[in-house]
Amino acid sequence: MLLAIETAETACSAALIVGATIVDERHEMVGRGHAERLIPMIGDLLQGRRPGRILVDCGPGSFTGVRVGIAAARALALGWQVPVSGYSAMTLIAASGFSIHDGHAIAVVMAGGHGQLFVQCFQRAPFGALGPLKSLVPEEAAAMCKDIPLALGSGAPALAAAGWAGRTGMSAPRAADVRLLAEADRSLPPVPIYGRLPDARPSAG
Repeated sequence: MLLAIETAETACSAALIVGATIVDERHEMVGRGHAERLIPMIGDLLQGRRPGRILVDCGPGSFTGVRVGIAAARALALGWQVPVSGYSAMTLIAASGFSIHDGHAIAVVMAGGHGQLFVQCFQRAPFGALGPLKSLVPEEAAAMCKDIPLALGSGAPALAAAGWAGRTGMSAPRAADVRLLAEADRSLPPVPIYGRLPDARPSAG
């Protein structure tokens, strides 16, 4: 049994999964309250059960949310002496999208801050990214996604507002959807994935 932890965007969720089966899950829209809700949520979910592995969303997404999730996952893994690994929020949204939508390709678009969007496109078969994660202004993102029929994620409305003509959906990452990921896609190092460089930089000299 594995424990999946999701804090990359406005949702806070955790799930217990065996194979492709959801044993139990909790999912709440918390905005910026991940630090306050995550550990109580996990405690309520577990109810004495002990997972043999932990998966955590490494981002991109909320800078604080991602770090809260990874810190909790690492601490629990250390305490329980179980392995911990990560997955990409972009890959998770794409896999979830293909499970409920038709189409050969999906653009995952997340609000990235400072007016930019995190963008990555995925193909259905064989499932995988069509290119690297990028941080772009909406007009650049719209041009990049011009041949993609569907965009999912918190940044999809901004993509449409920039002139992109495809279908959009507001799909937030959900911990239980890690069951849709191949092992290679959920075996990343448990370290943050930043869609762009941090705002604060060390001063020269």
